[in-house]
Amino acid sequence: MKKWSLLIASVLVMAACTNEITSNSSNDGAQEQKELKAVTMVLDWTPNTNHTGLYVAQKNGYFEGQGLDVEIILPGEAGANQLVASNQAEFGIGAQESLTEARVQGIPIVSIAAVIQHNTSGFASPAEKGITSPKDYEGKSYGGWGAPVEKAVLTSIMKQENADVEQVEILNIGNTDFFTAVQRDIDFAWIYYGWTGIEAELRGEQLNMQYLTDYSEELDYYTPILISNEDMIKNDPETVAAFTKAVSQGYQFAIEQPEEAGDILIEAVPELDAELVKASQQWLSPKYQGVASRWGEQKQGVWIDYATWMYDNGLLEDELEVDQAYTNKFLPEEENS
Repeated sequence: MKKWSLLIASVLVMAACTNEITSNSSNDGAQEQKELKAVTMVLDWTPNTNHTGLYVAQKNGYFEGQGLDVEIILPGEAGANQLVASNQAEFGIGAQESLTEARVQGIPIVSIAAVIQHNTSGFASPAEKGITSPKDYEGKSYGGWGAPVEKAVLTSIMKQENADVEQVEILNIGNTDFFTAVQRDIDFAWIYYGWTGIEAELRGEQLNMQYLTDYSEELDYYTPILISNEDMIKNDPETVAAFTKAVSQGYQFAIEQPEEAGDILIEAVPELDAELVKASQQWLSPKYQGVASRWGEQKQGVWIDYATWMYDNGLLEDELEVDQAYTNKFLPEEENS
């Protein structure tokens, strides 16, 4: 009888130990899942090759490798700046222009990396319209989105050729397709060559292009940029550093392997035109880092020059406190280090 009692007791002890091990193993698994911190990344526009590094970081496990579970979302009506500033998203894609305006208005968003080193935008028109310089804008119609900066930029570059911006008809075309608009409503518009210009090439449509950087060093600002907010930077710098490192790895991959990076973007967003993505990626990949020492690097002079230009052109009510608008401290010291 004592033997049976001892045997039963031994079985119960072993069962209890097994249950405890199973329970601990299950808890450990749950613990590992919880180690991935959920963060939200909001784009500035519909997905395109400006964003490739983000999708590469997601696909290749760079975010997961930094302990992050990243959701990439579209901005909606609120916009990336507002969502990041209000802590509805930890990170976003913005532009130096809009961040400068936001900072002067007391909105606490901060640029943590430059996605592209130089401004690739300019004024474009079909070649048959004969617009080859800012002087030719006189008597023509410009289609934009209704922002004060548009007239300021037009004025700035037209002055260099003694041209009068008041002789330009400025229309708000909203989100109308560029190719539709220049055939139906307007003569020229402000585009980013890396997407719309490349699309024109694929269509066999020749464009005349006046890049802003050909007319003004001050207009060679960072667009787009990676943004966060002051609360995030102050209270959770580890997550900001981890996110920035993973994104840096993503863009480095896109720099070195544009073909494969384009495939990743197409897979993530299959509704995109695959041919356009491929061609745009080949054009843009070398421009992400340019001649900078590392991807994402920002120069104080670029921030000072553009903020000064905005202030001098009546786009800012106060001067920008430049050192609070951007930071390089979360960038990896070396590529993918």
